[in-house]
Amino acid sequence: MNKITLIDGGLATELERMGFVLDGDLWSAELLLTAPDAIKQVYAAYLTAGSDIISTMTYQATFAGLAKIGLEHDRAADLFRYAVQLAAEAITESGRTAHIAASIGSYGAYLADGSEYVGDYALSVAELYDFHAERWHVLANSAADLMAIEALPSYREAQALVQLVNATQKPAWFSFTVRDEAHISDGTPLADCARMLDTVESVVAIGVNCCRPSVIPGVIDQLKSATTKPIIVYPNSGELWDATNKCWLAGTQQTVEEYARAAATWLTMGATYIGGCCRTTPEHIGRLRVIREERE
Repeated sequence: MNKITLIDGGLATELERMGFVLDGDLWSAELLLTAPDAIKQVYAAYLTAGSDIISTMTYQATFAGLAKIGLEHDRAADLFRYAVQLAAEAITESGRTAHIAASIGSYGAYLADGSEYVGDYALSVAELYDFHAERWHVLANSAADLMAIEALPSYREAQALVQLVNATQKPAWFSFTVRDEAHISDGTPLADCARMLDTVESVVAIGVNCCRPSVIPGVIDQLKSATTKPIIVYPNSGELWDATNKCWLAGTQQTVEEYARAAATWLTMGATYIGGCCRTTPEHIGRLRVIREERE
């Protein structure tokens, strides 16, 4: 049996439960400047729950986005490195062995308008490469163990990021947003994305995140048909988002046990990297840890 690796769950979810309002363009990355100790508290909760990998709070942090709030270039670069340092400190203080994934959000995440679920921004591969390159190199040269390319909606953007993976040989996973079990958000077949990534040596896993749990079985089937790489899945809690009122709809969330039962199926189907995205919690990861222990 392949080793099961537990990643973390919803980082912003936990910060919101602590009372933080994360409605700015930087989302949770804003707290790198204003509340770093709170970030470490969230990391500590996930490490205690059993996460083997924790993600830096850089998903929605970019040089362009930080410039909008007045951060000069060198200060922004320092902030990316500080995000990795916070994760490293949390791991050391936990006494556990865990890895750091430098979170890389899409161009759509920078736009902060939901474009990471559409991927229709009209940029070329070269333009997307230029957008990502500087942040990528700062984080790739940091103490992070790997790069977590997350909520990626665009095939062209994946092509641009593959060039950066090849240039640095930094281990990375690619995780897409999907419109259904067979297509990423821009309409490209998920299997085509997997085939493109299958030959990239430094890609350690391919999968999806920030989607409904119900699509995961079909996603796994699509990925298994196109790649021999490990499969990573970390969907949302099942809760539905009301885009008009910008809130989660009450009563639509799976319970921790329902999520765990679904996750057990994903593991049986072949997923080996598993965790959660929006609205999942350390409780979800703790239950996944129990499932892993039962299978070992």
